[in-house]
Amino acid sequence: MAKQKSGERFMRKRNFGIGILAAMLMLTSCGQTGKETQVTGETGEAPEWANASAIYEVNIRQYTPEGTIDAFAEHLDEIKDMGIDIIWLMPVHPISETKRSGKLGSYYSITDYCEINPEFGTKEDFAELIELAHEKEMHVMMDWVANHTGWDCEWITEHPDWYTQENGEIISPKNMGWPDVADLNFDNKDMRKEMIDSMAYWVKEFDVDGFRCDYATGVPVDFWEEARTELDKIKPVYMLAEDGKTKALLNQAFDENYNWDLYDNMVAVANGSKTADRLRLYLGKNYPEGTYPLNFLDNHDKNSYEGTIVENFGTQEIPAFWTYLFTIPGQPLVYSSDEIGYDHAIAFMEKDTIAWDKGTADYRPLIKALSEVRKNHPALYAGTAGGEITEIETGSKSMVAFSRTKDDDTVVVLINLSKNELHVKGADFAEYANATVLIHGQADGAPETKSRKIDRSELQDQTFAPWEYYVLSLDK
Repeated sequence: MAKQKSGERFMRKRNFGIGILAAMLMLTSCGQTGKETQVTGETGEAPEWANASAIYEVNIRQYTPEGTIDAFAEHLDEIKDMGIDIIWLMPVHPISETKRSGKLGSYYSITDYCEINPEFGTKEDFAELIELAHEKEMHVMMDWVANHTGWDCEWITEHPDWYTQENGEIISPKNMGWPDVADLNFDNKDMRKEMIDSMAYWVKEFDVDGFRCDYATGVPVDFWEEARTELDKIKPVYMLAEDGKTKALLNQAFDENYNWDLYDNMVAVANGSKTADRLRLYLGKNYPEGTYPLNFLDNHDKNSYEGTIVENFGTQEIPAFWTYLFTIPGQPLVYSSDEIGYDHAIAFMEKDTIAWDKGTADYRPLIKALSEVRKNHPALYAGTAGGEITEIETGSKSMVAFSRTKDDDTVVVLINLSKNELHVKGADFAEYANATVLIHGQADGAPETKSRKIDRSELQDQTFAPWEYYVLSLDK
């Protein structure tokens, strides 16, 4: 089987190589081809495929011992098997050496927007990965760093006016602690055009499906709106902003932003410094139509610098929080190794391969079940494609109870987000007597993920074990 698979990959690479060579011959510069651009959809609207999908953030360098695109491609089926359809690749561009931080440097100190980091592989490898993902009905987002470049970027010598300067010297972004990068000047129209052309290059030539945009806050809103308009002329793209405050970014440019406040408050609930009722403030309400928050228990920044998913939430607590994350309004994110409860802060600028046999738990069955429930129930879709959340009064500050309804689909979620057993006195669960249990679990033991009719006695005494969770479907 291994030899057969290797042979298939060789033939695929050969065909990709021929295709890429033909594409490269058409290029006059990055982002400019002989292809005609045609509008394929309305601009500024999220593609429908994003509504029920979860995102998986991929750390190419640390995912495998090889740390290459090719090696990661062998794991696409494992991610797909968890029910995840969108992969976000952390930056794959070459990394500057001048003023480099750490031995290998930050992914976000980019030398060339139109090349692939040789540490990771080639454009041929990248094209193959996207093609494989598309064959599996998955979508691929690139990580885009528009606010700054590395100091080895040719723009610095060829177009110094494209950068922010003080006293005739190019500077790093102010007050950010990023000495390894140079701040771009978005007052320069030529730089803005080249930046958009570079983004369009990956959509046109490699069929990339969207972008997660690093430090989107640091770039003018009108640039992102211009970029989104031009990209959507090629095909409808999906845009995620690393920003949690600038709602103007969601008016036209982006489909989604970071739910930083929810994350901070979930950590506080997990460690007992706050109660679960606090979370109701951060459920993605008052978002522009069709947009929504990205909800997460971990990401590359949090993991490397502020603690692992296990340190911040706890092994027994995590299933309850996964359940919450996949059922509230918005879109869930899983970072590389979260599915095994990896209790090791992954180094950011050094080689630090994930030890896949060193996880503290296996959350893959639960993530898979939650992904399937989300896809099968439109009430749980993101944004206005899903149902609004209606809180269920229980009389307990530690109990999360809500329903979401879309047309004739209603899902009810009941979670004890505390370390204490709860007897919920103020709730009446009689109306759920004929419900279907989609997922059920507690802090200890494997989650129950096979659908069944609820036992009438289960909710009769209204007692919930620590971190116990239910996802129910009401009969139509």
